[in-house]
Amino acid sequence: MVKKLKALAANAGDKQFAKTVRDSAHQIWLAGLGAFGKAQAEGSKVFDALVKEGQSIHSRTREAAESKVNAMTSTLGKMATKATSQATGGWDRLEQVFEERVARALSRIGVPTNKDINNLAKRVEELTASVQKLTRMSAKPAKKAARHAAA
Repeated sequence: MVKKLKALAANAGDKQFAKTVRDSAHQIWLAGLGAFGKAQAEGSKVFDALVKEGQSIHSRTREAAESKVNAMTSTLGKMATKATSQATGGWDRLEQVFEERVARALSRIGVPTNKDINNLAKRVEELTASVQKLTRMSAKPAKKAARHAAA
């Protein structure tokens, strides 16, 4: 375009040069309007394409985030279970040590254990049965003697 203007300026007069400049300016103006119209028409298509691409990216990132959250939840759940079992094991050991120490202290001061009391109860039952047996046996000869004396 610039070469055309320079060639015309050299060959033609001022009037011709002014007309060429006006025609060129008019063509530039029309080209700008055409570009604006095309951008306006294509702009909505580009906008719609960008919206679709944004939705696609949104859904992919959402899926990835949910996947990471699920993985972390699973990992944290496993860690919590492990920590709980370790704590429970620790409490069980502590409880056992405490029970053993209390049992030793009670034994030192002479307090009988549950096992000792059960053994004593069993022995009392055995002795009671023996006494009852002996009482029945001694009552029978006394009755026989009383019968012989009465006869």
